[in-house]
Amino acid sequence: MTSTTTTARRRRPVLTALAGALALATLTTGCSMDKATDADGLSYKPTTLAVPEARAKAKRLSSQLFDLMAIKDAKTTQPGPGVGRSESDPDHLYQIRHPWSLYDVPISELQAGFQRLKDRMPGNGWKINKYGPNGTAAGTLELNADSTTEQRFTVLVELWDKPAAGKKPLILVNVVSAFFRAPEGTDLDGEY
Repeated sequence: MTSTTTTARRRRPVLTALAGALALATLTTGCSMDKATDADGLSYKPTTLAVPEARAKAKRLSSQLFDLMAIKDAKTTQPGPGVGRSESDPDHLYQIRHPWSLYDVPISELQAGFQRLKDRMPGNGWKINKYGPNGTAAGTLELNADSTTEQRFTVLVELWDKPAAGKKPLILVNVVSAFFRAPEGTDLDGEY
């Protein structure tokens, strides 16, 4: 097993927790969604979109964010966008989550890349909703933004430049969509 795979497995619970938190934030505040609640308990009407198209959008957004940071020698985690199903309608509603991170470069490069991201996002199809330290003891710097080019996608980016003992500094990125409705006849059981 490679160190990248081992690192990714160790971080998976953190990434999963962040994906859930971001999804909740997205559903309660986000992506310029309508405020009326529909039959599914959502405050917006889900767009019908095939899973491969939604995955492709998440990948494009993640690639754009990586390019905006411009950290050349960083390693990245490998998992691609995953599918999460709605509890209220698991046969028809799903969302995309793409958690990944950059690591194995000096803290100064991570900090500079995070700053470049913040500076470049508004001119590249992103509306920043929140920027600043989160409420943790480490005061982790975080940025939350909505895509203005891909409706119903949001991102949470965190700079872990004061990691706990034995941990490496990194930038954690979590691209999350609102819920989409799968086209008629789609079987979400095979999606992950």
